[in-house]
Amino acid sequence: MSVKIVKGSIELGRKIRLRRNELGFTIEDAADKAGVGTKTWSRYESGGSIRRDKVGSVCKTLNWHALPEDETQFQDFDIRKYKQREVWPQALADNLGDAAAISFVIGSDILLDNIEQDLNELSCRPKGTHLGELELSWLADCLPSQFLMRYDYDFLYYLKSILVHYRCQTVSRTCFVAHTVMEELVLYLVMKESEFLMEGILPYLQAEDEDAYYDWKSWPFDLFGDMDIVTFFYSGYYLTKENPYHFENWREEQFHCNR
Repeated sequence: MSVKIVKGSIELGRKIRLRRNELGFTIEDAADKAGVGTKTWSRYESGGSIRRDKVGSVCKTLNWHALPEDETQFQDFDIRKYKQREVWPQALADNLGDAAAISFVIGSDILLDNIEQDLNELSCRPKGTHLGELELSWLADCLPSQFLMRYDYDFLYYLKSILVHYRCQTVSRTCFVAHTVMEELVLYLVMKESEFLMEGILPYLQAEDEDAYYDWKSWPFDLFGDMDIVTFFYSGYYLTKENPYHFENWREEQFHCNR
């Protein structure tokens, strides 16, 4: 059975080379991190094809969520393709705009795929293994670093269940509400995972309405009513157990609750 490949191109090779240089890696550094030979990596940068079983390690080495496409990939952009998806969040679009809704569709697809890949890897390891022990994790760098050793199979499965719930909720056309830190975290990660592709889509959205999509990244914070998740998770704070954002409190209902 032949190994499936991702077809290379001169443009993709150029982007790989530029990204490697941005990160300050030599070809030897990048090849070593990706687990391939230097000749193989050099072939990638020359526009050669990439084996599908190596794509993940190449992306991880370059800190990409996915291989970039050609710059022409969005020229046939049609918002109707997104609105026809079962996970299109019409309530989010009505309240915060189409860009926010597109971000949810794209980001939730990517996040779900990344969770499932890490779950699959953890399922092959001893019980209690956390993401920091994996050679390649799609989520380890996205989650709050203070609690890295808490991110085991059970945690990721629960994270996935919340994401699936939000994706199913779009059918009811009700706007998302986050009652727990875990729910806030999922929606925030959805937005972050969509950034890479949204940058390519935004020019086509802005061609229709220059101002409507200016601040699309704020949609999770508009739902939460604050930016505490960034303040406490991604600003270098050390959280004690008394803090609502400490890992021990992530599953407790704290926000927008009638008590």
